Amino acid sequence: MPAMTDTAIFVEGLAKRFGEVVALDGIDFRVPTGSIFGLLGPNGAGKTTAVRVLATVIAPDAGRAEVLGLDVQRDAEAVRYRIGLAGQFAAVDPNLTGRENLRLIGRLTQLPRRLIEPRAAEILERFGLAEAADRPVRTYSGGMRRRLDVGAALVHRPPVLFLDEPTTGLDPEGRNELWEVIRELVADGTTVLLTTQYLEEADRLAERIVVIDRGRVIADDTPAALKARMGSTVTELGMNNVQEAARGEALISGLAGSRSERDGTTLRITSEEGARVLIEVLRVLDSEGIVPVTLAVREPSLDDVFLALTGHHVEAAPPSQDDALAKAGAA
Repeated sequence: MPAMTDTAIFVEGLAKRFGEVVALDGIDFRVPTGSIFGLLGPNGAGKTTAVRVLATVIAPDAGRAEVLGLDVQRDAEAVRYRIGLAGQFAAVDPNLTGRENLRLIGRLTQLPRRLIEPRAAEILERFGLAEAADRPVRTYSGGMRRRLDVGAALVHRPPVLFLDEPTTGLDPEGRNELWEVIRELVADGTTVLLTTQYLEEADRLAERIVVIDRGRVIADDTPAALKARMGSTVTELGMNNVQEAARGEALISGLAGSRSERDGTTLRITSEEGARVLIEVLRVLDSEGIVPVTLAVREPSLDDVFLALTGHHVEAAPPSQDDALAKAGAA
């Protein structure tokens, strides 16, 4: 049994490629024990590849990774007994009941037979699934399936849990329910590494986040500090047409205390002085007879972060390295 450590996950110089595709290009990060750590990036950034390496599913080409002081290559079997993994899509069997799924996982993880039934009941109760325990999983809502999937990863009580984009496809209510479950797990001492495309999700949950793009770490900070880089406010003005948006962009591009860009018919302004800048922008546009048809003020998003850090939007990211892995049949 490894000694207790303040670091649950340690990654140094981790690299992985699939043919010509570079999935990880020497990433470094450290996850404190008993915390929620966010690994952010667009599709293809390398998030899932990093999780697969840490979960001993695939081997890295270079670098070092440890979980609870255990090397993921040299001590792979020991690592597997100490981690739980919930992937992007629910891995539970839709034709079994919730209880039957958890019993099956208990047997697969070699939980002592006498403990399987009470552990299944405990998880069903904790995840709000007790009333649906004996219904086939195919009758569950998306949120219920995701909760069961996370519960299944916890049957053998792992101290480290990997959640790979766990809220993909969930509605707001299902997302909030799963967020609450994750908070409760960490309150009980579990270390959670969460991958996500959503800055809001990391902002709500993670104490620290690493942003990766094209297999490289491009930011490592707290959510608050990362958002502060973007300015405190993002204002979006919708124009009648592309020509009007282009005129507006030319007029406001030099305003002090702001950064602006045009995306089709939308002008996007980021500023730390949102109210003052917005008033100035509207005044300048009005003086030229330009009136926005829509106006929205919001917090910075992951796309804003990526635009500032990489010069491209999330949707303009390169083809997915993880998709390349899936096409190769190793996903």
